[in-house]
Amino acid sequence: MVKQQVEALISEALKQLQSVGEFSAVPAFIQVDPTKDKQHGDFASNIAMILAKAMQKNPREVAERIVQSIPASSYVKRIEIAGPGFINFFLSADAFAQVVVKVLTEKAQYGRSDMGRGKRILVEFLSSNPTGPLHVGHGRHAAFGMIVANLLDAVGFKAYREYYVNDAGRQMAILGVSIWLRYLGLFGEKVVFPANGYQGEYVVDIAKRVHEEHGDCFKVPLSAVFKDLPLDEPQGGDKEIYIDAIIDRAKQLLGQDRYEALLEVGLQNILADIRNDLSEFGVHYDGWFSERQLMKESVVARVLQKLKESGHTYEREGAIWFRSTDFDDEKDRVLVRSNGQYTYFASDVAYHLNKFERGFDIAIDIFGSDHHGYLPRMRAAMQACGIHPERLVSLLVQFVTLYRGKEQVSMSTRGGNFVTLRELREEVSNDAARFFYVMRKSEQHMDFDLALAKSESNDNPVYYVQYAYARISSVFKQAHERGITYVEAQGIDQLALLTAPQEHQLLNTIANYPDMLVEAALHYEPQQVTNYLRELAGDFHGYYNAYQFLIEDDKLRNARLALVSAVRQTLLNGLNLLGITPTESM
Repeated sequence: MVKQQVEALISEALKQLQSVGEFSAVPAFIQVDPTKDKQHGDFASNIAMILAKAMQKNPREVAERIVQSIPASSYVKRIEIAGPGFINFFLSADAFAQVVVKVLTEKAQYGRSDMGRGKRILVEFLSSNPTGPLHVGHGRHAAFGMIVANLLDAVGFKAYREYYVNDAGRQMAILGVSIWLRYLGLFGEKVVFPANGYQGEYVVDIAKRVHEEHGDCFKVPLSAVFKDLPLDEPQGGDKEIYIDAIIDRAKQLLGQDRYEALLEVGLQNILADIRNDLSEFGVHYDGWFSERQLMKESVVARVLQKLKESGHTYEREGAIWFRSTDFDDEKDRVLVRSNGQYTYFASDVAYHLNKFERGFDIAIDIFGSDHHGYLPRMRAAMQACGIHPERLVSLLVQFVTLYRGKEQVSMSTRGGNFVTLRELREEVSNDAARFFYVMRKSEQHMDFDLALAKSESNDNPVYYVQYAYARISSVFKQAHERGITYVEAQGIDQLALLTAPQEHQLLNTIANYPDMLVEAALHYEPQQVTNYLRELAGDFHGYYNAYQFLIEDDKLRNARLALVSAVRQTLLNGLNLLGITPTESM
């Protein structure tokens, strides 16, 4: 709010100078930033240096003319020119008093805006293959995606949260036969289990539920399953051939209906677990989109026909290729294999086109870092389908390394040796997990320190922020217990009494909250929120340690209580965006 007022003052000055012919043009964007050193003011702008370069003039001279033309404002105490031409603004008590009034009036709406003007954005995130429980790496995707969507909503976009269920690929077939083999093992015969099958204990649990619910429905003689297959699974490259042979055998012995029924049982069991896990983690979706639905509705075939008719495909060695290099991709991509099967890429092209056909203005994909080569080919495909490539945004989330003490914890879904998201949440709490997951930029690798996440110390960032909220709540609780009445209106009237450096710093930090939200949303950077909350909490702890709040002076006491009430509300708003529960006492 205060930043926009400074920008408006500079804009008025530039328009005035333009009207008298001194400046030829007024830039559309005026950069104003909070200063790091408050001795140089509260906000600073480099606009004079930008204009001076184009005008071939001395930056300080340009700055002087701008300052001379800035209209008087009750929000500005003084303006100084520093260095090569920075314009530094020192704000008045009135400016910051208005911040407190705005926070206490708008409450949960403070910081929110309509900047996005209702533009519809689909945020697809996590979309983990439904082949096992979510592990700690998946948790980072879930937290990041949900909070990015929350930020977009906060600044006026309409975010739609979607989970793409990869339920039509080879991995589902591997999961299905993994469950089937464990199911057959329940009848007392020894099963030769493939090394690249899904081996986690959860597969055994699903197999037991299949037996409880369906009895002998999927039972066949093991001798028929492994007929002509080696009892000792071959090593090396033959592993994939071996698992594929078992998949083919399952289709033959069970028949199409029973085989698909088995896959459906496995899929629904795991999807139910994923939904429950995410719900308990505070992650909710507006839609779950099935890959199989694309196939049933012939969406993939329709899209491929569209690409063919527009001349963007060709046939080579029995396969159908997309001319991706025509759109600056590094190589062409296969859409249909020589055996007639669609590639994953073909399904993804159809799915992404479907997103835009549903009326979304922007589609955001949140992928693992191993998908770094994915964006160019998908943008190429969208461009070939008539979609502007800038409407597709790809965000990458790096891996998580979990440490228990100094020991790194291994995570392998296929091998079944991993720490689940549910286990992590039970150990460190939902709040700690969500906060830690988004403390760094998503493209940065993350080491998750379990000991730190559980510690009740100022070194634990989520504890540090929640402790600030709890301390403020404690102040008001003590006031009530001592019979002290907080009069908010008087506190607002007396905000000019807040002249201490710690008070000025708090007011300044609160004022930066709305701008921080816009920056965090537009750059898809939830870590800006966690960094901000840590800064605001730090400013408050410094203030708390330096001053008493429940003092005899009614006017000063109410002014201080109004200030810390605004701090608490701002902390609450930020924590709500992260999906973290504020703590009243600690």
